[in-house]
Amino acid sequence: MPKWTCAAGDLEAVIELSPDGELSWEVRRAGRVIVSPSRLGLRAAHADLTRGLEFAGIAERAVEEEYETVTGKSRHHRYTATEWTLSFAPGLDLQVRIGSGGVAYRYRVSWRGPVTICAEISEYVVPGEARAILLPYENGRCDYEEIHRHTTVAEAGRILYGYPALFQSGETWMLVTESNLGGGYAGSRLLHDGHAFRLDLPDPYVTAESPLVTPWRTVIAGDLASILASDLVTSLAEPSRVPDASWIKPGAAAWSWWSDGPSTRDLETQKVWADFAATMGWPYLLADAGWNKEWMPELIAYARERGVGVWLWSHWQHVDSPLEHREKLALWKEWGAAGVKIDFTESDGQDRMRWFDAVLEATARLELMVVFHGGTIPRGTERTWPHFMTAEAVKGAEWIKPKPGKEPLYPPAHYLSLACTRNVQGPMDFTPVTFTAVRTISAGFELALAVLFESGVQHFADSIQAYGARPAARRLLRQVPVAWDETRLLAGDPADHLVLARRDGEEWYVACGTDGGPRVITVPLGFLGEGEWAAEIYRDAPDDGLAVEETQVVPGAKLDVPVAANGGFTLRLARRRPS
Repeated sequence: MPKWTCAAGDLEAVIELSPDGELSWEVRRAGRVIVSPSRLGLRAAHADLTRGLEFAGIAERAVEEEYETVTGKSRHHRYTATEWTLSFAPGLDLQVRIGSGGVAYRYRVSWRGPVTICAEISEYVVPGEARAILLPYENGRCDYEEIHRHTTVAEAGRILYGYPALFQSGETWMLVTESNLGGGYAGSRLLHDGHAFRLDLPDPYVTAESPLVTPWRTVIAGDLASILASDLVTSLAEPSRVPDASWIKPGAAAWSWWSDGPSTRDLETQKVWADFAATMGWPYLLADAGWNKEWMPELIAYARERGVGVWLWSHWQHVDSPLEHREKLALWKEWGAAGVKIDFTESDGQDRMRWFDAVLEATARLELMVVFHGGTIPRGTERTWPHFMTAEAVKGAEWIKPKPGKEPLYPPAHYLSLACTRNVQGPMDFTPVTFTAVRTISAGFELALAVLFESGVQHFADSIQAYGARPAARRLLRQVPVAWDETRLLAGDPADHLVLARRDGEEWYVACGTDGGPRVITVPLGFLGEGEWAAEIYRDAPDDGLAVEETQVVPGAKLDVPVAANGGFTLRLARRRPS
């Protein structure tokens, strides 16, 4: 049987064509199989491209790209890979890329006229004993708002799972997802059938002009630290379509809806929140559902005088056409809005992907930043459209708003799992640091979410009073960045604890969260540059309080920090300047 081995570094993909003309692939890391032979192929309206294929040729090329993003776990990116294109009659190309810690493939179908795909026969056969951290995906709707299940592949339920899926096989961690999705295809998910995780499409068919090109089917592989630092999802996405990104500014935002829903309907209350944002040094205020067009220009002008930009909430159906783009988005820009939060985008289907393309193009043209809620995950969107700041697609703080009799919903591992899965995929609008939420984690862990979670606009969701009662939190939240130059996992496991370091310029922030009893966490400081460093330690205090401790550290040292049960802490590290 014809077989092709594509390899780079310690990763290799073996592509095989059976005597019946059926394609499969296998993935190995350091010689160990991490994806066993798994089927490949498409069923198109014009031809069955899963069998009867005949090899027609192979081409190889080097891929080297450097690019910048405005947001993310890092701003500067370098992507180096080798790409193989295997061509098969009648009209199927399989493109395979290996590099930058991952393996990816996609299909390209050439035909006369439009191409219609009725099914995609792509799958991942992962060893049954492998550890699996999976997100149940509710059939019939676009739902990434679930809690991850920690299980094994053999014991995983035979249901749909949303991206990304995280596995551990031996010493190798593996994140399975997709990248570079646009209106030419639909977003997919994974259906576990007891043997394989099969790719599942939400639509009966997808169609595009020839050549039809699918998203990249993506596997990031390595140790857990390389998974969390990976930028492969953005590297596989199309380059920026925004020539000048100088107007795009990440930042923190005050958000009143979580703590006081009716506040969004009242101009004077929103002015109070604009004042609070200015006091905290946050560049934005989010005016959520309920704002009134009669007073919004006044609020925007009021906030602007205080150095605060205003984001406006909208239902996606209210900006669903080019006419509405002109009549509403253009009007909001004329008022001076900084951006729009577009909600209830609940679909992974191709029609919704076409809508995303249209609204991203319109907001880019108008220089309005954008946030998406109630819908799907980003798939490298922040590279192609840098004014896309963040997306929800997470079971976030909205679900743990305080209500009488409400029981805690999230185990501490929920937060740890998200840092290793959903937030690796792209920016995540969890709306963190809600001390008054119904929570199982300590105040120190809750504050650490400001660093543990990455989002181009970080909506801090608790009340003015809740932050006012915690001076330590106010001190950190006044200075913590939302976009980073570098991210490193220092230690941890998604079911026990994480210690994550992020750098902004010359300053480092380290966040820690734990699941379990009180303990002492040791932070290795080998990542620091030469010289002496001032450390601020934001940690748990008695009675669910917070304390700040200041000390000095040097590179290569270790810092021991005690944490409470289900506790956490945050470090801010700044190089000391000679006096």
